[in-house]
Amino acid sequence: MNTVYLDSRMAERDRRERAYQGQLFVFSPRPTTEALCAFARQLTEEAFAPLEPRTAQYELTVEAYTAVLAELKPRFIHHPKSKELLRAMLTDLGCDPGETYFDVPRMRIATAQSYLTSGLAYVLHPHRDTWYSAPMCQLNWWLPMYEIESENSMAFHPRYWNEAVKNGSSSYNYYEWNASSRKNAAQHIRTDTRIQPKPEEPMQLDPQVRVVCPPGGVIMFSAQHMHSTVPNTSQVTRFSVDFRTVNVADVAALTGAPNLDSAPTGTALRDFMRVSDLARIPEDLIAPYDDDEAKTRGVLVFEPPAV
Repeated sequence: MNTVYLDSRMAERDRRERAYQGQLFVFSPRPTTEALCAFARQLTEEAFAPLEPRTAQYELTVEAYTAVLAELKPRFIHHPKSKELLRAMLTDLGCDPGETYFDVPRMRIATAQSYLTSGLAYVLHPHRDTWYSAPMCQLNWWLPMYEIESENSMAFHPRYWNEAVKNGSSSYNYYEWNASSRKNAAQHIRTDTRIQPKPEEPMQLDPQVRVVCPPGGVIMFSAQHMHSTVPNTSQVTRFSVDFRTVNVADVAALTGAPNLDSAPTGTALRDFMRVSDLARIPEDLIAPYDDDEAKTRGVLVFEPPAV
């Protein structure tokens, strides 16, 4: 059974444990979360100017739109201020700065009416992040940048918290993704041929849970949760920010949500930085999650373009 906790005041350690059991946490907007979204909106509005970002798709060709995203997304993702604002937000939400590690925040775009569904605006099919080499102790955080509605939100599929799904994660190597597919997203405009783990059997997506929160509201959930991008049948593009965290004590203890069906190689743990000082997770703690053969087939840590 899934529970949605609104503005929970429970201890952060207990919050993690509940998340590993499939519970969802939702937080109302607060100054630190609104500041992160405001910065993301600022960069977005500068990039699309003089057009309004949520309706710019009606004024631009798909190729021109993709060119805007190709500059906007890495600028936000790797901007020093994005990290600064995210660190403040996590501290404000009760995460221990000395134990909590985060990866860079991503900007996600879901255009309306299937205008652009591949590459830089990829519509995420039902999936678990653990299919993509996320550790079982990873927590995901998601924030809408502008007002959203049910028709352009994100969906959780609670049936599959305790039910395995046949999928292609065993063919996924995180280091190969870093070496090629991750940096080539802008080349996929009309179709997306990158190899990504997907369900390999029919799924029942209903009942589903869609949480509609205001800009700066936060949804926090386990990387094990089955979730997907809602097909955007609204009239406006959805812009959101998401990022991930792990607690180093849980990494060391090899704890987290139950692994039902995830079998990728490689690990995303080297991407994470400590909130307090941006230090990386020690290699000896990463070793139990890694695969020596997988290391030979790609890049351990993605190198971003200069901002």
